[in-house]
Amino acid sequence: MGREMNGGPKPSSSSSPSDMSYTVEQLIAVNPYNPDILPDLENFVNEQVSTQTYNLDANLCLLRLYQFEPERMSTQIVARILVKALMAMPAPDFSLCLFLIPERVQMEEQFKTLIVLSHYLETARFRQFWDEAARSRHLLEVVPGFEQAIQAYAIHVLSLTYRTLPRSILAEAINTEGLSLDKFLEHHVTNSGWVVEKNQGKQLIILPSNEFNNPELKKSASDGVPLEHIARIFPILG
Repeated sequence: MGREMNGGPKPSSSSSPSDMSYTVEQLIAVNPYNPDILPDLENFVNEQVSTQTYNLDANLCLLRLYQFEPERMSTQIVARILVKALMAMPAPDFSLCLFLIPERVQMEEQFKTLIVLSHYLETARFRQFWDEAARSRHLLEVVPGFEQAIQAYAIHVLSLTYRTLPRSILAEAINTEGLSLDKFLEHHVTNSGWVVEKNQGKQLIILPSNEFNNPELKKSASDGVPLEHIARIFPILG
């Protein structure tokens, strides 16, 4: 990220005014354990929320600083970090962040809820996830783009499992139905290569083939022997 901060290392007296501000990346690279940068990192979390951007390294740095400065921990900031980490699935960011959060903090209700939501996503229990999310709107709606990010993750999971799926399964996974689902399908037919067909009065969605939802592709991908493997064999044979 290119956000500039005023904390961190101080320039020499001969430095120009433009040298006196530092990006988050520079602050955490120079001295990631400097408690003076903690307010900058907290502000950066809020900026990630408002601009719908994401920086895992900066967020992990902040969580590590909280370990050394527990009295300065903002549970609101920590919650926002975890929500952003959920939005990054299937990346393991949520687990990486949770590892740095003390168990006593994890036992607070809002964090227990986020842990449950993470479990539902990891196990593809989307109906339970959306039901729990609906009961926790106060926690999730403060982070713009949350619903869209989880829908993208749900589609990722479905694409690994299904080549053809009923409309009802898609509707449950992304928590959308009716006209909103029609528009969602139109978008993906146009932009993602989806095909929508009707079979015995039911709507079916055909997803693009990949090596996970199409055994033939997986078989063909494993048929060839990579050249580098052959190159390793020749010295042994000689």
